Amino acid sequence: MSFGLVSFGEALGDPAPVADVVAQYTDDVNRVLGYGYRQVHRAAPDVGLTDLAERAARRALDAATLPAAQVDLLVLAVTDLTEHLYWDAAADLAYRLGAAGAEAVLLTQACTTGVLSLDTVAGKFATHPEYATALVVAANRTCEAYWNRMDTQPMVFSDGAVATVARRGHPRLRWQVTEAATDGRYAGFYRLDSGGAAAPFAPGAEPPAARDVWHVMEFFDYDPEQFAQYARHLDERMVRVTERACERAGVTVADLARLILVADNERAMTSLAEAHKVPPERTNRELAAEYGHLGAADQLFGLSRLFDAGELHDGDRVALISLGRGTHWACTIIEV
Repeated sequence: MSFGLVSFGEALGDPAPVADVVAQYTDDVNRVLGYGYRQVHRAAPDVGLTDLAERAARRALDAATLPAAQVDLLVLAVTDLTEHLYWDAAADLAYRLGAAGAEAVLLTQACTTGVLSLDTVAGKFATHPEYATALVVAANRTCEAYWNRMDTQPMVFSDGAVATVARRGHPRLRWQVTEAATDGRYAGFYRLDSGGAAAPFAPGAEPPAARDVWHVMEFFDYDPEQFAQYARHLDERMVRVTERACERAGVTVADLARLILVADNERAMTSLAEAHKVPPERTNRELAAEYGHLGAADQLFGLSRLFDAGELHDGDRVALISLGRGTHWACTIIEV
């Protein structure tokens, strides 16, 4: 299924130096500063995920000179909770944009969702030959009532959305393949224990918090070596998924011009680059340090910024690589 990416649009929260605001989130300031992030982007309290998504989507549509009414498929990929429960943010976004004729799809597989969204477009284009144009939006808006953007995971979470217009037969930034894998042994990591059908919110109760990295350590009996083995497993599994994607695309990892990874902490990104046997300079490590982790939007953000900066050239193959709670791994290959 041949389709390419026509345009991009983005909407980011307000920037702030991590060093200036980290004490608002944790007493362990030096640990967070050691992650290597310089900036965090935070949305104003009255700005929700779909607000960011709408802004990014309108910018992508404008850049493509495409009326929303001509969109056949809208895919919204999210990392965190949307504004409401029992509510479809993708359908609401389509309505707000005026994409009245579009099928709306909501994807919620955490940080892998932006990478997987392109596979969703490929599948929908394959099964709906009348679909010519898709609008993909990947968005992250940290729900700070439940998730500490600097302390729940060893990352700095930023708020932002990136949108792209995908068109059947477009010759630039062409989707090649997507590969994915799942290991459900770790599905409970970061689970919010209250608010679901098993344990509904109780009237008057304090807001619950998502499980954090210490719960992950508990899973491994607080044994540093077991945890280190788990971290190696994550990298090794990601390399296998990338290699499978490359094999299907007819290239090797060494042939890739860029690897756009999860905007993780500096040590984790360096480790994953080394596992792929590529230098960190061929990844999006510098973008991660400057903009923070944008959840499901990391890879589309990196692709957009590198393309606009002229750092990608005709014929280059770029891997969009992600890992998310679940646990899921995903890799999409794009040909410039």
